[in-house]
Amino acid sequence: MPKFTTYDGTRIAYRLRGDGRPLICLPGGPMGASAYLGDLGGLTAQRRLVLPDPRGTGDSDAPDDPASFRCDRQVADVEALRVHLGLDRLDLLAHSASGNLALLYAARHPDRVRSLTLVAPGVRAVGIEVTEDDWRAAVALRAGEPWYEEGRAAFERLWAKEASWGEVLDAIRPFAYGRWDAAAQRHEALTRAVRNQALAGAYYADGAFDPAATVAALAGLAAPVLVIAGEYDGGPTPARAAELAALLPDAELVVQRGAGHSPWVDDPEAFVRTVAAFLDPEVRTSSSMVSGSPSGCAARGPHRP
Repeated sequence: MPKFTTYDGTRIAYRLRGDGRPLICLPGGPMGASAYLGDLGGLTAQRRLVLPDPRGTGDSDAPDDPASFRCDRQVADVEALRVHLGLDRLDLLAHSASGNLALLYAARHPDRVRSLTLVAPGVRAVGIEVTEDDWRAAVALRAGEPWYEEGRAAFERLWAKEASWGEVLDAIRPFAYGRWDAAAQRHEALTRAVRNQALAGAYYADGAFDPAATVAALAGLAAPVLVIAGEYDGGPTPARAAELAALLPDAELVVQRGAGHSPWVDDPEAFVRTVAAFLDPEVRTSSSMVSGSPSGCAARGPHRP
């Protein structure tokens, strides 16, 4: 794997997959290596994916300074990757927890962002709270699944503080996917395997986020933003994803039907079609993105002068 040196001397590894204009793809976790993203459902047919392993994960180095793993500190790693690739501006895609990182990067370097695609994104960076009620509503959508009763009981133990996430994780894993089939189970196993759980807390350490400042900075973002939410996802729910889209001057929300937290696994064709259309400037300016498609629905956030 190629590597580059970031601001503090840490060597960051990245994968290159596919052809075309580069699309920087930030993995979630937090602190997950990029292997679990795969080819993002076949998006490699449209773009050349640049898939970095965050510091301390995968083939990247792990520096001694624990504060360097904090989300806001990793903004400099994204900027160093841009410089390394010789790109004036980035098409940036982020999944899950790295949605926070992408939002912080866009707030700090708005002129360096050509487009921003946020897939089931973390929303702490802008002060949006994912609540227990959100999760209860998402869990209720899965009633009738063979694993529903056991999973709901596990969530109840978690909400009552009778168990930790680690103790109930096996029972609640299916809720992260639109269907709990062999492909989803393989993806879930890989996602767990490449995550550095020991560093997850450092990512969200005190001081990582200043929501008021970030929201104010993002109000001036000129780049178009696509927010993709899974119909069944509890974090964020489509409603919370809509709140995020409403904070951005030029944002579109697409809710992928039948999808959970990794929509490219649940319906690769629908996911690739949505992202590819957004990244194509000619399609982006048409009404097709606003009208949606059989696999999802779309809504445009407010424009602000």
